[in-house]
Parts: sequence; C-alpha cells; structure tokens
Amino acid sequence: MLERRTTHDDLVDHLVRTTPLQRGEAARVVLDVLAYFDETAEDFVRRRHRELQAKGLQNVEIFERITAELPHRAVTPPAYSLRQLRRIVYG
Repeated sequence: MLERRTTHDDLVDHLVRTTPLQRGEAARVVLDVLAYFDETAEDFVRRRHRELQAKGLQNVEIFERITAELPHRAVTPPAYSLRQLRRIVYG
C-alpha cells in the first residue's frame, strides 16, 4: 500500500486541491477506489451475492442482478452462465 501512496501522489494532490478532502482522506479515497477496481470478477460475484442475500433477495433474483451488473464493471469479465455463477459462490 505504501507504494501506491507514493505512486499516486499526483492524484491525491489533485483531490486535495479540488475537493474539501484533507490529504489523509484523499489518500484513503484513492486506495479505496484502487481496491475496488482490483476486485476480481469472482470476488465481485461473491461480494454481491452476500450483499443481496443480506437484503433478503432469493438466488433467482440475485443471479439475475449479478448477470446484469457484470458487464458494467471497469474491466468487463467473461459472460458467466448461471451454473458458473453458482459455482463461484458455492464452490
């Protein structure tokens, strides 16, 4: 993480100049955004399944939503079948 802080100082500086964020807050935002985009498709599927399940949704609707959301990720993953999505979640 320390490497990312020094590598992205220009972005942190930009956020400090253009937003009300303090330097530490801006650095955390940058690290959070980078972590978000580092998430693999499989990790995304597992995370979204947990989130949607916690909201009380059933698997049919959960997997429909995940299938609809996947193409809108920063790096579009391959198209997963329903079977592949279940395998990612349940092994």
